[in-house]
Amino acid sequence: MDMDDISVRKAYKRYARNYDRIFGKIFEHGRHQLIHKMACNPGDRVLEVGIGTGLSLPFYPEEVTVTGIDISPDMLQIARRYVNGNNPCRRFLFLMDAQRMSFADNAFDKVAAMYVASVVPDPAAMMAEIKRVCKPGGDVFVLNHFSNPQLLPRTLETVMLPFKNLIGFSPRFSMDRFIDCMSLQVIKTYPVNLFGYWTLIHARNCS
Repeated sequence: MDMDDISVRKAYKRYARNYDRIFGKIFEHGRHQLIHKMACNPGDRVLEVGIGTGLSLPFYPEEVTVTGIDISPDMLQIARRYVNGNNPCRRFLFLMDAQRMSFADNAFDKVAAMYVASVVPDPAAMMAEIKRVCKPGGDVFVLNHFSNPQLLPRTLETVMLPFKNLIGFSPRFSMDRFIDCMSLQVIKTYPVNLFGYWTLIHARNCS
C-alpha cells in the first residue's frame, strides 16, 4: 500500500510526544552538518520543510529568518516551544503540506528538507514545490536515508517495507531516482550520522 497523508499524520501523532527522545541525538549530527553547510548570511530567508518538533531551530543563526512547515499538528505543537518568546520576529511555523505549499514563487533564499523526503507520499511533488519557492540560484539541502545495497541493511529495509504506513516513512528509497526527480543541480553529497547511513545532498536551483 502506498504512503498517504492520513497515514503520515497518524504515524507522527504517535511519535510526537517521544520523538525528541527517540530521534534527537541519533539525527543531531546531520542537522548540525546541514545548517553549517548552508552558510547562512544575515537576512537570509530559510524554509525548512518537515520541521517536525523543531529540533533544528536552535542551530540557525539568530539573524536568519526561518519558516518551518509540517503536515503534523502534533509535531508542530511541540516545535512552538522554540518560537514562543524566543526571537519570534524571525521564526515562523505553519501547518502545511510540502507537496502543496501556499508560498509565493521565489520566496526563500535557501531550503532545507531534513528526514522528510521518504515520508511524503510524492517526493517529486515536494521537490517541484521546493524548486518553485526557492529563488533562482538558491541552495537546497536534503537530508535523508537512502536504500543501502549491502545485504543486512537491504534485508532490514525489505522486512520493514510492508509496514511503511505504520512507521510513517518508506524504508526503501532510491537516491538515484530521487535525484532524477529533483530538477536541481547537485553540488555535492555527504554521508552523515551513524555509519554514514544517511546522506546530505547539497543542490542548487539553477533555473
